[in-house]
Amino acid sequence: MHEPIAAAPPSQAPEFLFAGFRLEPDGTLLRGETPIHLPPKELAALKLLIASAGRVVTPLELQKALWGDVHVTGDSVPRCVSSLRALLQPEECIETLYKRGYRLTAAVRIRGGAQDKTLPRLAIVPFTTGYGVPQHLGHAVAEEAMMRIGAARPAVVTILAHDSVFTLARRGLTAQETGEALHADFVLAGAISQLPMHFRLRLEMIHVADGAQIWVEDVLVGRDMVAALESELVDRLAFRLGAEDAPWLRTWHMENLSLAASADENHDESENNLLGHQIEAYEIFQRAHHEWQSLQRHRMQDGLQHLLRATELDPSLIGARVDLVNLCVTQCFYGFMSPSMEAEIVNRTIEAAPDLPTRSEAVLPALGWISFHYDRNISEALKLMKASANLPHDPWVTRVRSMLAISRHHFDEAIEQLQNAIRIDPYAPWLHARLAWTLHLAGRADESVEQIRRALNLFPEHEGASLYGSIILAFNGSSARAIALAQELTERLPYFDLTSSAHAYALARAGRRDEARSLLERLQWLSRERFFLKSFLPAAYLELDDIESALTELHASDESRCPWFFQMLADPRLAKLHGKPEFEVMRATLAEMEAEAVREPEPVA
Repeated sequence: MHEPIAAAPPSQAPEFLFAGFRLEPDGTLLRGETPIHLPPKELAALKLLIASAGRVVTPLELQKALWGDVHVTGDSVPRCVSSLRALLQPEECIETLYKRGYRLTAAVRIRGGAQDKTLPRLAIVPFTTGYGVPQHLGHAVAEEAMMRIGAARPAVVTILAHDSVFTLARRGLTAQETGEALHADFVLAGAISQLPMHFRLRLEMIHVADGAQIWVEDVLVGRDMVAALESELVDRLAFRLGAEDAPWLRTWHMENLSLAASADENHDESENNLLGHQIEAYEIFQRAHHEWQSLQRHRMQDGLQHLLRATELDPSLIGARVDLVNLCVTQCFYGFMSPSMEAEIVNRTIEAAPDLPTRSEAVLPALGWISFHYDRNISEALKLMKASANLPHDPWVTRVRSMLAISRHHFDEAIEQLQNAIRIDPYAPWLHARLAWTLHLAGRADESVEQIRRALNLFPEHEGASLYGSIILAFNGSSARAIALAQELTERLPYFDLTSSAHAYALARAGRRDEARSLLERLQWLSRERFFLKSFLPAAYLELDDIESALTELHASDESRCPWFFQMLADPRLAKLHGKPEFEVMRATLAEMEAEAVREPEPVA
């Protein structure tokens, strides 16, 4: 039998610091230097909550950890948690979530012992798919494994960031080369093939240092049980990593529908119909998840319809609802959906599943962003961001966090967020492009040019790098390159309207004023036919010395709740408007929102 991959042994057990407390390796809890006696069950509960900090720990999970298989009364867990709370007073750091469980809300810092750097670094590359296998399946199964193993507490391995791994794989790098580029210790690769009655996933774990194949095995499931493929993969991988007995894995099996097991049981007709809808919903959700992340207008809209259908078939499918919210926010960013439509669909999604924010914190940043840019409610936005502060870097979470900081003109904060994320996710194209844009808005021109050139060199075909590159290079005197970038991107993504606005600006900067005017006229006609984001137009009008049109477009952006509106107020390309009464009134809106948030009293506990 192959041995599981093991982390390096710790030199000593760590201390855990949280909310003014210190939990020492021997189980001693101190507030400052004052020891607090914890009974054994309360100590065990605290250790599990610390190990799962920020995650909801179910009553069943606590019961198993504290009493094992011994039968206890239904109030044993609540009484133990209540006792622990009393011992931690006056701190309020354990949250109860109705019908879900408990969560340690305090930030936890580890001092001493084995740190994350001692854990093996694992890259899971998208699995290849053979003839007859849906292409999205290889990505979906790999992503599910990354998410589940990455959520393990205590951590058994460091899962390398999704965007970087998938970006390198798209470039054609082998699994071994991807691992080398990301300084991984191991790479998990796989290939899904279709048999007459089954899907087969052949897994291969590679040791990056020498390219040695550590183990190979097959996962075989029925072709109508795609969800079982992911479940079986997580089981196998958890065993190989030595985490098969971890509480997080038990919880995953308890809380998630096992479609494979359900299919083998005897059900009446109504139960079979329900199961069939759940299976169909999950498969539609997988396909939609792959489609909408393409960032192409028609595919994103197809993804939207698929997600709506998946939630209709299975209202309990939380992943589809989270994707639906993130998709709407992303479509609004790109100008493929109006802010009012974005808010309407998201609100309907939340109304249909009012417990969604408590069942999945991943939705909170998107809700916070809508509270800010559409409802103009900074207080609510900050509350939602604070409630999700424990979420690690994720493509959609970090996008929204950075957008909020940039729109509030907290540029140093946004730059720090993005730089930290790049250290974790070094080959994420949008992180590099967004950092260049933030430096531009912060007035750090030389740094923005250097950063966007770096992004374009690393990711020459990425739409974010090309869009921001066109704007930043045109502003800083490289109009020819800016025009070429905008033209190429417009040809590749003809419905990406922000590029046309950037193109008009680059033409005007190059002195090609008639071409710029002609393009702006076409864009105005287009805006009469469908929704069009106008926040990027004022810079082009100002370059043509048309101040009135620039102000008109800014007003239109403000009224439509354009997600870029507040960022554009900081854009150095709009310097000609500084001091204009109408422009200063717009800038005062943000200051008033910030002041209102400061004035609002803290909620009473």
